[in-house]
Amino acid sequence: MDDVQRLVKRHQSIGKISTAFIYGILVSIAMNFFWTPGHIYSSGITGLAQIVTTLTERHLTFVISTAVGLFLLNVPLFVLAWRQISHNFTMYTVITVFLASLMIKMLHPVHLTTDPIICALFGGAVNGFGTGLALKNGISTGGLDILGIVIRRKTGRSIGTINIAFNSLIILAAGFLYGWPHAFYSAIGLVVNARVMDMTYTRQQLMQVMIITDRPKTVIDSIQNHIRRGITIVHDAEGAYHHDTKTILFTVISRYEMSDLEEAMDEADSSAFVSVSEIYKVLGHFYEPKL
Repeated sequence: MDDVQRLVKRHQSIGKISTAFIYGILVSIAMNFFWTPGHIYSSGITGLAQIVTTLTERHLTFVISTAVGLFLLNVPLFVLAWRQISHNFTMYTVITVFLASLMIKMLHPVHLTTDPIICALFGGAVNGFGTGLALKNGISTGGLDILGIVIRRKTGRSIGTINIAFNSLIILAAGFLYGWPHAFYSAIGLVVNARVMDMTYTRQQLMQVMIITDRPKTVIDSIQNHIRRGITIVHDAEGAYHHDTKTILFTVISRYEMSDLEEAMDEADSSAFVSVSEIYKVLGHFYEPKL
């Protein structure tokens, strides 16, 4: 059994490091192919690192590159993640940020276009997908991802919304450094980044599930074998057509768990009526797997 657990952990580690490498490639493409040529600022710490680079280029005798600034500015957030999230999560975050900084440094800018709208849209989309992919696989890209996870656990607000709130400073900086049109272009990129990230990282998107079945015990056992979720039971419901007795089950899942729910229902009661709807917020205890 110990050998199997070690093999599983090794497989998970390889998967996470591979995802970190993919993220590093994606963020370097966003930075060097779109943001830098279009004078567009990214979100969060990456955008702040760009600001530091611009300011040192203009006002100091030395330049702190975006790659170096990205890693250094994340160091305090590594400490926050170590204390508030988990040690394992932090270790993978350090690896991810290091690989991102390395790839940004190694991959030289390619000026496909300098059109700021195209650069904002595609840069935001590429980076948002990379960030969401990393979070979906249990690793963080550092920066506001860490703050987003900590704050979301306390408030329930989505990571994309938190990013938009924190990035007002980035937009203002873009206006002062490159002109207000570029501030608006950067704002477009930030919104695209946040939306694509929320579309990719679906663990924080909550869904209410209502199940009408005449096999409640079988359905409950099947769901709880697939997903760690509580279920509320409403007995003695009556169908209006045949007037037969039904049981109504209520639970809340994340969108990430939708495929597990469908598999559980196919196994337990494929003829059950299942209704799934999006919900904005859950009060009370809602279990989230540790990262």
